[in-house]
Amino acid sequence: MADQIDWVALSVFIFFFILVTVMGFLAARWKSGPVSEHIDEWGLGGRQFGTWITWFLLGGDFYTAYTVIAVPALVYAVGAYGFFALPYTIIVFPFVFAVMPLLWKKAHANGYVTAADVVHGTYQSRALELAVAMTGMVATMPYIALQLIGMGVTIKAIGLSGDLPIVAAFIILALYTYSSGLRAPALIAFVKDIMIYIVVLVAVVVVPVKLGGYGVVFAAANDAFAAKGGATGLTLKPAQMLPYATLALGSALAAFMYPHTLTGVFASNSADTIRKNAILLPAYTLLLGLIALLGYMAYAAHIKVASPNDVVPELFKAVFPAWFAGFAFSAIAIGALVPAAVMSIGAANLFTRNVWKAYIDPGISHAGEATVAKLTSLVVKLGALAFTLLLPVQYALDLQLLGGLWILQTFPTLVFGLFTRWFRVEGLLLGWAAGILWGSWTAWSNGLKPLATIDLGGVSTSFYVGLGALILNVAVAAIATVVVAWLSPERHPSAVARS
Repeated sequence: MADQIDWVALSVFIFFFILVTVMGFLAARWKSGPVSEHIDEWGLGGRQFGTWITWFLLGGDFYTAYTVIAVPALVYAVGAYGFFALPYTIIVFPFVFAVMPLLWKKAHANGYVTAADVVHGTYQSRALELAVAMTGMVATMPYIALQLIGMGVTIKAIGLSGDLPIVAAFIILALYTYSSGLRAPALIAFVKDIMIYIVVLVAVVVVPVKLGGYGVVFAAANDAFAAKGGATGLTLKPAQMLPYATLALGSALAAFMYPHTLTGVFASNSADTIRKNAILLPAYTLLLGLIALLGYMAYAAHIKVASPNDVVPELFKAVFPAWFAGFAFSAIAIGALVPAAVMSIGAANLFTRNVWKAYIDPGISHAGEATVAKLTSLVVKLGALAFTLLLPVQYALDLQLLGGLWILQTFPTLVFGLFTRWFRVEGLLLGWAAGILWGSWTAWSNGLKPLATIDLGGVSTSFYVGLGALILNVAVAAIATVVVAWLSPERHPSAVARS
């Protein structure tokens, strides 16, 4: 990393950061509504976002600053296996097209703000509602921390040291989110996504040209992986195919269970808007594939780093002039602000509706809900900041792995309830608990790795822990539902008569 400040890059970085900060504070007047008088206005932007706003907002939620840092870093470290994010972002959009409009209709018709609201409305169970709400809040915290970590990587690449720059960025983020709610990240997402597109499209053209072409890029990466040996390489090894497929499928099913992605869905103005976005959002998958190639380009540019997370900043510093590197770093940093803001809003909505209102103040007014949500969003961001500053980066990575596993266990409760009421509350709760406990224990015992290994007929088979936990979840929920239904009084009229 740099040992002195690059003033040109820093100046460009500060200019764009100030630009989005001003936009964040002005966002309260954009598509204006009583932001402080109703949680729908603060936490869902008035439920009025059309196709293009939703497209940028969901893109900002889904393709974050840490995505731009971590995907090339993974490709740099392990090769083809790092491309699992591509099939999962292809799988997820047909799911969004089929399921999310139904979820939106249910939420819109009943005034639901969160996934836990939908669950309570479907099953009339406070326990199930609380399970979904707590899972969402806990899974979101390390995700926010990762955004701040991604921002920190770019800030350090400019030459700034210490925690003060991240603290300053956090304060700015906290203030305009408190003031403007979801409108702030929705408006900033326009700038962020345009900047990211410019950075990536320039990089995938200019960098290979400077390095001698894509043939040189792939040859350099292939030589590096051959020297490393093991499972790294430009193509998947046979033993990697099932883990790759299960990781992609499990990640796809988990992606729109997170509070921040569901917040973007609930903020849309119609079910048709969501369908159009499911058609348009794969454009980001193309962008993600191009971003991943930066990991290979780093080998051709002879980039050596202590941590794979430094690959993208060091590549831009080595290949581009300072002004464009500053532009790229500001795009990545702004790419942290959008999802971090939406994540904190999603977590705040969950706490307000499904903890505070459900257990502390059932008679709270709409304005009171908005106030509690605004204050909670500050606490959530403060917690994520403390997590980033006080704990090792690896803790955030490990907890994010567990967060993905945990949030996936809410899938049966939320999604199955849109299509059938066959599952009993008791079964869904037991299934959720079984998935959480088995998945967490398995991941922990494997050193917090995403894969588990079982022996089938003497053959070792690896798969994504989260997907295995989901299968166990559904199996337990189904068995428990059958047992509870068999034991219920409705099956025994004589027992009802005696009672």
